[in-house]
This record gives sequence, structure tokens and C-alpha cells, in this order.
Amino acid sequence: MENIQEEKNKSTFSFAEGEVLLVDKPLTWTSFDVVGKLRNTMKPLKLKVGHAGTLDPLATGLLIICTGKFTKKIDLFQAENKEYTGTITLGATTPSYDLETEIDQTFDIEHLTEDQIKEVARSFVGELDQFPPAHSAIKINGERLYEKARRGEEVEMKSRKVSIQEFEIEKIELPLIFFKIKCSKGTYIRSIAHDFGKALQNGAHLSALRRTMSGEFHVDNAWNLEDLIQTIRVQKSTVIEKRPL
Repeated sequence: MENIQEEKNKSTFSFAEGEVLLVDKPLTWTSFDVVGKLRNTMKPLKLKVGHAGTLDPLATGLLIICTGKFTKKIDLFQAENKEYTGTITLGATTPSYDLETEIDQTFDIEHLTEDQIKEVARSFVGELDQFPPAHSAIKINGERLYEKARRGEEVEMKSRKVSIQEFEIEKIELPLIFFKIKCSKGTYIRSIAHDFGKALQNGAHLSALRRTMSGEFHVDNAWNLEDLIQTIRVQKSTVIEKRPL
């Protein structure tokens, strides 16, 4: 997989042969929105296009897009450890554990100290049994959990083993906690935020999230989505102009 991170320096792509594209996913876009936009931009080529690890609409950052033969590598890329930065808001919970839904409960945070917060963060490092949020894309009996949650249905959740290699508190400006976390595939940072509040005998939700790394790939090497789309369009028009009449 040589020089994949040098892709931004390319003047041409070989989508049919296969490419690994690093994209900085914009806020409010779904991961499938990005895949669909790029697939449409590549037309009339009929290509396999997929992503290697979903980002929630309210998250930004690194999204690995694979085309052509590299779609066979998606499972391999998905299995890699991830790094995120973000913000946890203390003193309030939401049903979705993030800003997708409205605050449903508030808590007093005046008694919380910096030492307590950092001690709780240290307690999360290691292997955890984590319950996914009810508002998640996990399927039960063929239906995604968030669809059941939006109808007000309660679902019995099963915990999953996840691993937290690092949980660093970078800054505290209550009610905001700024953090960096390194974790295994399948870790829900929204659940980390929710459980963080519970561990403080308080409440919390995730108020910002950015994926900075996945395996060897870093968001610093990622394309701005609009720049990538424009680059693909320019390449397509150049190819069309060079075709013999």
C-alpha cells in the first residue's frame, strides 16, 4: 500500500484500477452522502465505491474511501484502531448521547473538580464492556436501532468489548471537557461521553467529535471534499478533450 498518503499530490487518478482516498468529512454529511457524491462525480465510470468506517453526521474528520479493487481492503482498514478529538458537555444528557436529540435531563456540576474528571478518564483506559447508543445504525432483526428509538421503542442492548488505549483530557472549561482518545474498532465515543457522566455521578453528552487517525492514515493528509470533487471533474474533462474525434 505504498504512497497512499501521497495521493493528494496526484494529478490523475486510476479509479477503475482502484484508489484509496482520504476525505475530511464535512459536518452534517453522512458517510454514505460522501460515497454517493463521489460515485456520481466519477460517472460515467461504473465503479465500486465504499467507505472504511462510518462517521456520524455530527462528526467531522477522516473518512477512508475505496474504489475499484481497493474495496476489497475495506474490512482491513475498518479493523484498525482509531483516534478522535472532541468535546464532552457535562451536566446534561440526551437520548442519542450527542446533539442529535434535545437535552432530557440536567445536573448540577458545581461540585466537580479537575482531579475527579481526570481520575475518571484514567479509569476508562483498558478493555471495556460498552453498550451502543439506542440511536445507532446497528441492526436488530433487519432494522436499525435508531429507527426503533425514534418510534419510542425500547430495545434490550447487548454490550460489546472495546479497548481504550489512551484517554487524554486536553482542557477543562466546565461544562466543556476537551479530549483526545485512541480506541479500537467499533468504539462508540457517544457512549464514552454518556458513561463518563455516569462515572462522575452526573450526566454528559458528546458535543463535538473529529476523527483524526485510522490506522496509518491521518486527517492532515485528507482531501477537502469540494477540492477532491473539483479535481476529479477537471481530470474527467481533460480525458474527454483528449479523446480522438
